[in-house]
Amino acid sequence: MSISTLLILIAIGLVAGIISGFVGVGGGVVIIPALIYFLGLNQLEAQGTSLAVMLPPIGILAVMNYHKTGNINLTYGIIIALTFIIGGWVGSKMALKIPVVKVKLIFGLFLLYVGVRMVWASAKTLIAENAA
Repeated sequence: MSISTLLILIAIGLVAGIISGFVGVGGGVVIIPALIYFLGLNQLEAQGTSLAVMLPPIGILAVMNYHKTGNINLTYGIIIALTFIIGGWVGSKMALKIPVVKVKLIFGLFLLYVGVRMVWASAKTLIAENAA
C-alpha cells in the first residue's frame, strides 16, 4: 500500500469520524463515496469495506456475504476504523459547542451535496452507456 493511499484512508477515517460525532452519520454517507471517488473502489467494494468499519456493532453477517464474493478490502476497513474513533471524538466535541440548529443545517447541506453528486455521476454514466 502506498503512502498516499494510507493518507487517504486516514483522512477518510478522520472525516467520517468527525462528521459522525458532529451530526450522527459517517459510514454510508462519507466512507462509501470517499472510497469510490478517492480510491477507485467500485460500489460493492466500497459498501463491503464500509461495513467492515462497522463490523463489530452492526454488520458481521453482511460483511461475511461481501467477503465471500471478494467485495471487501479489510486493510482499508481497519485503517479507516481506527481513525474513525479519533474523528468521532473530535466531531462530537465540535457539535457540542455550537447551537443544534447549526448542526442540523450543516447535516442537511452535507446530505444534499452528497446526494446531488451521486445522482449526477450516475446519470452521466447511464447517458454514456445508452449513447454507446
